[in-house]
Amino acid sequence: MGDNTLKLNIATEMGAIDAGEWDALAGKKNPFISHAFLTALEDGGAVGGTGGWSAMHLLLRSEDGQLLGVMPHYLKQHSYGEYIFDHSWANAFERAGGNYYPKLLGAVPFTPATGPRLLVRDGRSDLKAALAKGALRLLDEYQLSSAHINFLPESDAKLLASDGWLHRTGIQFHWHNQNFANFDAFLASLSSRKRKNIRKERASIAACGVILLPLTGDAIKKVHIDDFYRFYISTIDRKWGGAYLTQEVFNQLHRTMADKMLLVMAEYNGKIIGGALNFIGEDALYGRNWGADINIPNLHFEACYYQAIEFAIQHGLQRVEAGAQGFHKVQRGYLPVTTHSVHYIAHDGFREAVSRFLYSEKQGIQAEKNQIELASPFKSSTT
Repeated sequence: MGDNTLKLNIATEMGAIDAGEWDALAGKKNPFISHAFLTALEDGGAVGGTGGWSAMHLLLRSEDGQLLGVMPHYLKQHSYGEYIFDHSWANAFERAGGNYYPKLLGAVPFTPATGPRLLVRDGRSDLKAALAKGALRLLDEYQLSSAHINFLPESDAKLLASDGWLHRTGIQFHWHNQNFANFDAFLASLSSRKRKNIRKERASIAACGVILLPLTGDAIKKVHIDDFYRFYISTIDRKWGGAYLTQEVFNQLHRTMADKMLLVMAEYNGKIIGGALNFIGEDALYGRNWGADINIPNLHFEACYYQAIEFAIQHGLQRVEAGAQGFHKVQRGYLPVTTHSVHYIAHDGFREAVSRFLYSEKQGIQAEKNQIELASPFKSSTT
């Protein structure tokens, strides 16, 4: 089927797209590209309105109306909530007299987790290329500065790089399950010093009387969501950040995706005082948000990292993705992995400048990854 038999449509809200059609292409492996998750962001008010995210989801249909491909896609008025940082590009382009914003973005808002972005029938590369070309048609039609697709699989990044998109890499920290029977088996794989440190951190939580409650599905109640939103906001306030997500987003996720949520709540003196929200995929657990009313040493590590590892081992998940940034994760068993994004810059001269920057950045990132790997907490294979 050639491109001339395909029709590109734009949906300005997830509610205009049939959930069954979308999810048939998205699959069940990654929770963030599900119709329910993306709808919760829109209906909950985190996306749309005056927030700088305007939905322009791409739909690729055959002549007879069959949905063959989709991409979660937005017109952006800023670069916040993306976790792939291009603020310096925007500043440089605007200093030269251009308008960097608005720009086009294929992504899951506020979610730095790798997953499919070009959702197509049977994984066909021709349909993926057609979706990407659809974004470039919009770029040309609206005379915009750039189009971007964040946190996509490496294979898709390479596919688009062969068609003129610039390929960018980054670093995250993931824990990988080596068929561990239990948490102690994981600890046994670590060097003695790292193993002792983790045991000490976990013991300190137990000694101060904190009880961790891992909740999922029907065990998550409305009161838990209310508590968690309070933690989320208080942590944002302490860090002088912006609250991207609204309480209604969490409420809707609870209503529609409770079976895909792992909410680890921390109880202290009979009261819930902190929590970590994770989402469950077919082969991975994704850590997303954390917050607490009071500061208890090591509670963050326990709720976000160790409880996640225990859940992954118990449920046979292959990895835990703990979100963006965090070199401190390495000594707790989370090792560096490479992330990928692609970028199409319309202006020839600016595209060349960004290309040179990305080449230099990629060398630095690979060197950093190599250096971090030397700090691996796991026992040497030679011992």
